[in-house]
Formats: sequence, structure tokens, C-alpha cells
Amino acid sequence: MATNEQYRICQSTGLRVYKSAENLIKANAVVAVVFLAIGGLFGLMVALTRWKAVHLLPADWFYLVLTAHGINVLIVWIIFFEMAVLYFASAVLLGCRLATPRWAWAGFVLMLIGAIMTNVAVLQGDSSVMFTSYVPLKAAPSFYLGIILFAVGALVGCFVFFGTLVLAKQERTYEGSVPLVTFGATVAAIIAVFTIASGAIILIPTFLWSFGYISHIDTLMYRTIWWGLGHSSQQINVAAHISIWYLISAVVLGAKPLSEKVSRGAFLLYILFLQLASAHHLLVDPGISSEWKVFNTSYAIYLAVLGSMIHGLTVPGQIEAAQRKKGFNNGLFEWLRKAPWGNPAFSGMFISLILFGFLGGISGVVMGVEQINLIIHNTIYVPGHFHATVVAGTTLAFMAVTYLLVPLIFQRELVLPGWAKVQPYVFGIGVAGISLFMMGAGTLGVPRRHWDISQADAILPYDFPGAANLMMGLNGLSALLAGVGGIMFVVVVVGSILFGKKIESSSEVAKTDPAAEVATKYGSEEHPSVPGTLVLVAVFFISFVLYYYVNWKYLAEIWPLR
Repeated sequence: MATNEQYRICQSTGLRVYKSAENLIKANAVVAVVFLAIGGLFGLMVALTRWKAVHLLPADWFYLVLTAHGINVLIVWIIFFEMAVLYFASAVLLGCRLATPRWAWAGFVLMLIGAIMTNVAVLQGDSSVMFTSYVPLKAAPSFYLGIILFAVGALVGCFVFFGTLVLAKQERTYEGSVPLVTFGATVAAIIAVFTIASGAIILIPTFLWSFGYISHIDTLMYRTIWWGLGHSSQQINVAAHISIWYLISAVVLGAKPLSEKVSRGAFLLYILFLQLASAHHLLVDPGISSEWKVFNTSYAIYLAVLGSMIHGLTVPGQIEAAQRKKGFNNGLFEWLRKAPWGNPAFSGMFISLILFGFLGGISGVVMGVEQINLIIHNTIYVPGHFHATVVAGTTLAFMAVTYLLVPLIFQRELVLPGWAKVQPYVFGIGVAGISLFMMGAGTLGVPRRHWDISQADAILPYDFPGAANLMMGLNGLSALLAGVGGIMFVVVVVGSILFGKKIESSSEVAKTDPAAEVATKYGSEEHPSVPGTLVLVAVFFISFVLYYYVNWKYLAEIWPLR
């Protein structure tokens, strides 16, 4: 059993924080923010190139920057931050020391070396194969090796997380079942193991192919297996950021789950069915049966979608229940109007929830239908969708929880609190615009991978409707706004870590904040009343049905039966 000198007690929350876990959380979070800034800069350059009036980069630089953007924001930033989340959800929430911290540091070093190696390979100009790195496009061997090292490091971090859960059980640092947030993080780690295994199965032979040791890799086989990494890595995000939604609502408002069992069952559906969505990217591929495509893209007849809809009900529902217990009972939405919108952790979380559900969730289910997918698969609609999920959903949720981690883990008060209050709104509006305008332009046929949407150098030029050019211009403006929000976040977080007022800590027992205690205990809300949430859910379903109908109507008009 660790001694008292090996941990401190957070004086604001009463949580026990061990030094080994604290340092690893700090390291992973700081490096994550650095790569977010790098990837965001590359993303802004991509958006300004796709903006016809600006058209910033030539073709070779565009594909180089697009590759760097995808690798840094879809893999490096997010998985580094998820490692911090895993260590927090295990060691801190369970009040336990971290299992095998040396192995955790070894995993961190492998991830950092791999990330740097892949970025260097891209910037050298010989690896502009984009995030998907489809064969027969061939990158430098160091590109693949960097991703492999990064994945191995992340796998080590997952096993350290699992080991910490075992250690906490052995040392009885918690009673009963693990808290819901830790359960959700466990689901994310399980999906991560599947994801990394998929990557190893295909990237190791691809690495050998880049050296010439393997003569040929089948393109369809590569795509089928690679998307077990490429898409499932985003499913880690879903489980992780939904866990953060539960964490923030608990810590900020003391909100208990409407039903622990139901929420855990929804997470379990993710383990069983969420990775099937990898097939979304294979709907126009030959050689794969329609039955396989329908079963997989529907998440086994929408069982994983059911999990997301449960979370979409329970997270705002538990917020409403907590607010009504505080006396905000007038009408359907006083609980929402009187929510702590000036707290960037709460506002960022709630904006993430709304944008992820209405933009990312609805568009993801609709574009997973085989027939509809045919008209949008290779259009810019697709990155519009995953900006709604990965950026508006995951990145904004991670930003929100950072405002809690800075005082708790880094023991610093936030600098520029006015900036912090506004930042989630600036970033949220920006990424909402990016998603909407790219999906709109994609509906009009704008391609997703072409460096020049005007296609001025094409043998057979094609003029897109004026609305498409307008939407890509608005996408550029939205990217600038999101960039401002991203800069605000980096300035506030880095400034707080370096210059924020020090928060004193102690190894003596502090009184646990009742709100923070909710996040560390098993328990459900008793007799919740959530009429406002039910109205919001009804609005969501109506929006979903209408959008689904509009897409089928659009398909019928451009693809008539004769």
C-alpha cells in the first residue's frame, strides 16, 4: 500500500491524486495540446486552400498539409489526450496509485517518438498519402514505423489502465462497482485494443512493403482491414467523450445518472457493435456483399445507435434532474436557462453534446445507408460529417474537461477567465459552420480530395453551382473562427499552466465536494423528472426523420427508376 507522502488531496474536490498518475496526466495532456495546435494550423491551411477566392496552397503542398492535418488531429492529439483521460478515470477517480508507472512512461515515449517520426516523414515531402494512406500510394518507411510505434505506446497505456483497475480492486480504494465515468473509459480502452490490433495487422505488412520486402498488397484487403483502425479510432473518441459528458455534469452540477444500469448497458452496446461502422467507408467497394454492408453499416440493425440515443437522453436528463432538485422548476426549460453557462467546462460539454447529436449523429446514420451513401461518398460531405463528430463532439468535450483538469491536476487557477468563458462558444460556432457548410457543399457534389474545387486544370472542367462556392467560402470563414477559438484555448491553458496562481495542496484529508463525490460513486437519481429533456429528444427525432426523408427524396430525384 502506498504511503501518504505519495499522494496529495485536492482541496477543492477532495480527490486523492498520486504523483505518478499526476505527472503522466500532465505529460500526455500537454503534448496533446501541442499537437492540437499543430494540427489545427494545418487544418486552417486546408480550409483556406479549398476557399476558391483564397486558394492558398499549390497541389503538392495541399496534399502534404492535408496528410499532416489528418494524422495530428485524428490520431495524435486525440489519443494523447485519451491517455490522460484513462489515467485520470482510473487512478484519480478510484483514489489509487498507478500500476507500473515506468511502463506508462515507456508507452508515452513510444507515442511521442512515433508522432514526431510520422510528422517528419510527412514534412519531408515523400509521404503525402493523406490520413487513409491507401495503397498503392506509398509513403516513406518512417511514416508507417512512426504510426506503429505510436500505436504500440498507446496499447501499453491501455494495459497500464487495466492494471490500475485491478490494483484499485485489490487495494479496495473504492466500494462496489467502479463509477460510471471509469466504466465508460474502460469501454474506450477495450475499443482501443481492437483498433490497435487492426492497425498492426495491416500496417506492419505495409511497412515491409514500403521497404520492398513484400511485393504486393491487395487494395481492397487493405481498405477493409485499415478501416478497423481508421474508423474505430474515432469510436474510442465516442466512448471517451461521452464519459467526459457524465464527468462534467457530475463535477459541476452533482448530477447523478438517471439509471446507472441503463447507461452502462448503452456503453456495453458500444463494445459489441460500434466498430461495425468501419464498413461506412466500404459501401461503394466491389467484392463485398450488400448483406454484409447493410448489417455492418447499421451497427447490427442500429444497436450501437440505440446506445448513443440512450446517452443523448440520460446526459441532459441527469442535468435537468439535478437542476430541478436545486429549485429550477418553472416551465420546461428554466433548468436549462439557469444552467452555469459561464462555466467553460459546462458550456463546452453541452455544446459538444448538441453538435455531436444533431450534426454528427444524424448525418452519420443517414450516410450509413447504402443507397444514400452512393451520392455523397466521395464528396466533401464526409469530412463535414466527421468534423461534427471528432471536432464538434470529441475535441470540444476534451477542451471542456481541460478547464477542470488545470486546477485539479496542474494546481493552477485559470488566467484570462473572460477568454475561457467565451472560448467554447467561439470554437463551437466555428466548427458547426465547418460541418454544415461542408455537408451542404458535398450535397451539391464538391469532391472531398481535390485540391481545387474549381477543377481549373481538369481535362473536362465542371462548374459547380454558385451555392457550392459560397458554402466553401463560408467554410473558410468558419475555419478562421474555429481557429480563433482554438488559439484562445491554447493561450488560456498554456498561460494557466505557466503563469496561473498556484493552488495549495495537502496530504491531509479534505472534505470531499459532494458534487465531485458523485463522479466517484455508483448510484442513480431517485425518481427523476425530466420533461424538458423529453421535449428536446422529441425535437431530435423529428429532425432525424425529416433529414432522412429529405435525403431519400434527393436520391429519388437524381436516380429515377426507368
